Amino acid sequence: MSDRVKLPIVASKVLPRTGSNYPAPFAERVAGREKRALGGLFGITAFGVNLTTLPPGAQSALRHRHTVQEEFVFILSGEVTLLHDDGETLCTEGMCVGFVPGGTAHCLVNRSEADATYLEVGDRRPGDRGDYPDDDLVAIHDGVGWTFTHRDGTPYQ
Repeated sequence: MSDRVKLPIVASKVLPRTGSNYPAPFAERVAGREKRALGGLFGITAFGVNLTTLPPGAQSALRHRHTVQEEFVFILSGEVTLLHDDGETLCTEGMCVGFVPGGTAHCLVNRSEADATYLEVGDRRPGDRGDYPDDDLVAIHDGVGWTFTHRDGTPYQ
């Protein structure tokens, strides 16, 4: 077998990443969210794939839109409420949704009594910026990680 071939894994066995890189006071809004980063395990660098679980009451992210990144979400189990520019939409097992750069601002909230699990896929093109229309927050991706500022450009401490 080639060194470049990776064997299949059990995605749910990958150690989850909890917490957030959002600055305070925003990080607490995504408390409880668990992401299992899958794409990098196979050497994939052009896009990210996360197996994400939201327990009851948890939120996927702050409502946001990207300037460069495309995103795709597929609900595997449970139900989440998609918050978007035109209101709210209930998403259940088997449903999917995608977001284009500059499109609708969005996030997912689990308002049910059970865990919800979904796959999220996003590209990693350079020069991305996140806009958060409900919050005084801007995210700038420098090719390595995210930097967060207030809308006026002042960095968060």
